Amino acid sequence: MATQYPRGERSRLASFLVASLALLACVPALAHGVASGDKGYIQEVSGVHIVPFIYLGAKHMVTGYDHLLFLFGVIFFLYRLRHIALYVSLFALGHSATLLIGVYFNIGVSAYLIDVIIGLSVVYKAMDNLGGFQSWFGVQPDPKAATLIFGLFHGFGLATKIQEFELARDGLLANLVAFNVGVEVGQLLALSAILIVMGFWRRTDGFSRHAYTANVALMSAGFLLMGYQLTGWVVYGQGV
Repeated sequence: MATQYPRGERSRLASFLVASLALLACVPALAHGVASGDKGYIQEVSGVHIVPFIYLGAKHMVTGYDHLLFLFGVIFFLYRLRHIALYVSLFALGHSATLLIGVYFNIGVSAYLIDVIIGLSVVYKAMDNLGGFQSWFGVQPDPKAATLIFGLFHGFGLATKIQEFELARDGLLANLVAFNVGVEVGQLLALSAILIVMGFWRRTDGFSRHAYTANVALMSAGFLLMGYQLTGWVVYGQGV
């Protein structure tokens, strides 16, 4: 899946990344959480509410830029639908498992540190697309295993945010399942839009010219997310 780039481009990549890291101190990122109106609803309801939680899950996924950046990287060099379906399914399996387990069993994890790992997942995928692991380290991580493992962390990231609202135990499992169904619906909607745009882009000469730049930008976004969340962890959230 990865594309090899000339040595000169790899040097420019290194320079670009240094500059991106320097921007961490001055470029803010939007916190990825649950909208304030939805927070009040989640905290107040009790019992089974299937449709509202499906809506909330879909809304969260469609607006979840960290999840979408990772998915964008995953499908960047995937052309066959069966390959796309395989990787997206692995991501969904990991995402679903830790979302349900984390909330239902109230597993406490630092939201900041989980989001650092989610940012790292974006960096990993961009570096994989750039052929950086082979060029710089002489190794190639298993992309399927990495997608599943990072999916587990993405699910925990969402679980930590839902746990903050102390959902009622009455109807909790059904509501969580509904929320997760919504997440997967939102994922399919977002993925469809990404694939449509990618399909048009891949038919142009600009795709081969700008694929490198797009993945450098993707990696930079991952570093920015990591820096923002690390700052939050140091300043506000060293406890679980």
